[in-house]
Amino acid sequence: MTEDREDRDREDRAEPEETAGEETAAPRRPRPSTEGVGSQLPAELTDLAAAVRAIERGERPAAPVKRGGPARPAAAPSPAPAPAPVARPSLPAQLSGDAVAAARTVLAAGGAPESLAEAAVEALGERAGDALREDPWQILALAGIRVEQADGFAKTLLGGEGGPGDERRVRALVVWLLERAAERGHTALEWGTLGAALGQNGVADAEETLKAAVADGLVLVFHVPDESAGARTAADDEDEEAPVRLLLGLDRFALAEESLADGLSRLLNTFDADGSQDWEGAAGAAPSPSAAALVRAAAGSGLVAHTGAEAAREEPAALVAAARSLGLRAWAVAATEDGRRRLAGAVDADATATLAGLLSGHEGPGRDEDGALALDLLAVLDAPQLDVETAATLVESVPDGARLVLSGDPAVLWSPGPGRVFADLLAAKVCPQVASRTPDPGPVGELVSGIGFGELAEVDAPGKEVVIVPVRDAGEAVHRTVQLVADSVPRVIGVPPEHTQVITPGHGGAAGTRALNAALKERLNRGPGRFGGFDPGDRIMYAPAAGTAVPGTVVSADAQGLRLDCGGTPVVVAPDAVAAEVRHGWAVTAHQAAGRRWPAAVVVLPGDSAQALTRAWVYTAFSRGERHLSVVQGIEQALPRVVAEVPARDRTTRLRDILREQAAAAAAE
Repeated sequence: MTEDREDRDREDRAEPEETAGEETAAPRRPRPSTEGVGSQLPAELTDLAAAVRAIERGERPAAPVKRGGPARPAAAPSPAPAPAPVARPSLPAQLSGDAVAAARTVLAAGGAPESLAEAAVEALGERAGDALREDPWQILALAGIRVEQADGFAKTLLGGEGGPGDERRVRALVVWLLERAAERGHTALEWGTLGAALGQNGVADAEETLKAAVADGLVLVFHVPDESAGARTAADDEDEEAPVRLLLGLDRFALAEESLADGLSRLLNTFDADGSQDWEGAAGAAPSPSAAALVRAAAGSGLVAHTGAEAAREEPAALVAAARSLGLRAWAVAATEDGRRRLAGAVDADATATLAGLLSGHEGPGRDEDGALALDLLAVLDAPQLDVETAATLVESVPDGARLVLSGDPAVLWSPGPGRVFADLLAAKVCPQVASRTPDPGPVGELVSGIGFGELAEVDAPGKEVVIVPVRDAGEAVHRTVQLVADSVPRVIGVPPEHTQVITPGHGGAAGTRALNAALKERLNRGPGRFGGFDPGDRIMYAPAAGTAVPGTVVSADAQGLRLDCGGTPVVVAPDAVAAEVRHGWAVTAHQAAGRRWPAAVVVLPGDSAQALTRAWVYTAFSRGERHLSVVQGIEQALPRVVAEVPARDRTTRLRDILREQAAAAAAE
């Protein structure tokens, strides 16, 4: 019943390069409770805007319209993302027994695979069986279920009752569409966009459906300034309300954006430079003018945004080293273990961590008695990879009065998860920003720098640092890619196959990761795949959770499972989890490659990939090779057009507007 991931990406995701960097997806969280919520929504959409204005006047609105999101909860955000790869049981103890058996019975009665029972209990709770029997469309809470499959399941269980207008169906659809939007990076959707999507799924009166969903507290409604309407002139009526856009979102992401904005404002407002450290002296000793500028900015603010490409990573590293020389507890954090290793030499190893390791407590300074991170300054590299929930958790963990520096390359792909945290922070302009002037070296750096400005220019590469390989079709693309990795790059560049990474836009298709990995395994590590399709020596990507993809190598297998080496960390994947959590890794997507670099990269762009590409995708993929880049491409002139005309797939988020509103309120005080 679950659909193939490739088909789901192709049919439902308009922006494949912005989706999660792995083929598996964790079960969705249970839907928000609506108990005790039920105010009547006004009949006309214009009344919603009136309710929003009532909030601004301090009056009680007629509907649960939220301005800037719900109040910040007293408790800390949800726990941190999954820690460094570790073995995990396929079925947690709390999911075993009667609950799974009951869910299995109901699934079988509705014609759904009984194997979904565990996921159903994880998503819907111990009463998953009863919940599915009472409301079959709740099966949409499970990852990979299509609407038509849920409809068939409901029809079977209900004996033909419950058509497209069934209240249970339309409520489930509203949440499902918002969750699918989150998979594409959105934290909210415009009212009209969500209404149109409901109409495409057979809902006759999408307008009334949305009003009911808001009235029941199933979704939250927000308003943000409508910048497309342009600035109002001085001649405008003073009583006229500024134009707004109505957005709808789930409380999970609304709370995360609100908590994140509050946390960033807290760091700005609780910071107090006591002047006891010689920051000016530290700036004078910095290795470059850009590093000196960053040191000075961090000296005077609790929150700083720093932008730059790969070579600019030395600047936050220099800041951390300077802060430690001044006696501060300073740490540098990278998104991946590879990013952490690239800090070696610039920062002491005992002052670095991965983001997941820091938040899980496996790495970093630990926590103080209040539960905050025991540090005075935290520099977070690869900041564009922060999704809104991870960022909220991170910022909540930084103590009052500490300094937080978010650093990254704004031209790379945004996070696999929802939000565009770094881009929104830069756009809000609520904190000091330092732009690096340190260019990436060599022909690859020159090529990528031009792409960042929207230009795909030829570069002089006397040492074959950049090679373009034109191909006529996908079959030739696969053949030439294998030839490059196995022969040409090792022979001409001196980079062995295990240090060359292949990057392609998607998992499916004749030149996707699956096809390329099959061909590369046949050439580089031929074997019968006796361990669930894997053999010792296979390069893999381990995905223990949605949005997580860790490279590694197969070591062996036994009764306990598949044994991996993930960057020096031993991992055991249970036999029944191998198919969902492990993929071959000679070829990956750009999102899986983000935050990592290899000595050589081979980027494959088959002829049918042009619509999947953006400048951000090309920039990210092309910048993964340190010494060498080969581009196997069959899209001809579509590539420079994409670089020039398609910067990135937009995401609907609220963080920028919340930050601006908070800053304006603070200034007014």
